[in-house]
Amino acid sequence: MTKTLALIAAAVLALPLAATAQSSTDAKPAAKAAAKPAAKPAPKKKPQVTRRAAKAVEEVTPIDTSTDVTLNEADLAVAGRVHTGKIQCELGADVTVTADESKPGYFTVSTKGAKYRMHPVESRTGAIRLEDPRAGAMWLQLGNKSMLMNQKQGLRLADDCQAPAQVAMSAELKLNPPKSLFEGADAPTSGPVKK
Repeated sequence: MTKTLALIAAAVLALPLAATAQSSTDAKPAAKAAAKPAAKPAPKKKPQVTRRAAKAVEEVTPIDTSTDVTLNEADLAVAGRVHTGKIQCELGADVTVTADESKPGYFTVSTKGAKYRMHPVESRTGAIRLEDPRAGAMWLQLGNKSMLMNQKQGLRLADDCQAPAQVAMSAELKLNPPKSLFEGADAPTSGPVKK
């Protein structure tokens, strides 16, 4: 499992390098084409990180052990997007996420025999990530599912947890699955011709 995660993370990180290598090999034909007037380049799109890649990266990102945490506006905005309530998981497990009324941005995350006090942490992939630095626990919330892990113990305590909004997104993904990285980009749409 760890090797698979490492391979996925390596593939995600290698894609920009492959694009750079490809563009340098295309430099000679580009020099010949320089004599012709160049078309305006299309605006660059921000690369999309797949849910599987986001999950792989976030699972191996170590928990910040600092217990002196001050939440900023961005952290509080992330906290507003956390799904709360009793969330059903695979194998009959469940996780209860409760917002702390006395301290905005903090949550109590509990499951069978485990209870954590968590706060939002900036994520490199855009996933919602809550951490309990003392216990080494992390709640990772993706668009279609969530999971509870304890990195100190090396355990995944609950997996494939889905709040109602995540169930809806999961159903949507089954009907309209995202394109694979290897399928290529969509052809440009033909719009009005500008002269």
